[in-house]
Amino acid sequence: MEAALSGARLVAVLTETQDPGNAGTIIRAADAAGADAVVLVKGSVDPTNPKVVRATAGSLFHLPVLAGVELDEAVRALQTAGLRLLAADGHGTISLFDAEAELGAPSAWLLGNEARGLAPEALDMADTVVSIPIYGRAESLNVASAAAICLYASARAQDLGR
Repeated sequence: MEAALSGARLVAVLTETQDPGNAGTIIRAADAAGADAVVLVKGSVDPTNPKVVRATAGSLFHLPVLAGVELDEAVRALQTAGLRLLAADGHGTISLFDAEAELGAPSAWLLGNEARGLAPEALDMADTVVSIPIYGRAESLNVASAAAICLYASARAQDLGR
C-alpha cells in the first residue's frame, strides 16, 4: 500500500461503500480528476465485482485500486504519504467552497456508506470535515456525485490538470 501511495497528491477512500455502481463511478471519477489511487476499505464492495468493473468504464485499469485494508491501516499509510484526510459529510464544519487551503494540499477524501454516510470513527480520523452546500431541497447527494465534486475541487485547487 505504501508504494502505491508514494508521491500521491489525491486519493479517494471508500469506507463501507456497498453499491457496485457507486464504487465503479467513484473509481471512474477519481481517474478523470487525476487522482493517484482509490482505496476501498474492508466492508466496501469488491472492486472486481462485474458491476463495479462495468461502471468504471476501464478506469479500474488506469490507477491503483487497493482493497480490503482496515480503515486505521489505510489512514496510517495515507498520513505517512503526507496526505491530509478530508471527510465529505453533510454536516461538515467547513463548506467545500471555503476550503481552498485544505483542498490545495495533497489530500485523501474519505467517502462514506450510501445510507449512513461516514462512521463516527472515520470522521474522528479526518483532519477536516467538509460539506458540499445544498441549495435546493434535496436531503443529501449520492456518494458518487459527492465524490466527483470533491475530487474535482481538489484537482482544481492543486492544479492537477496542468
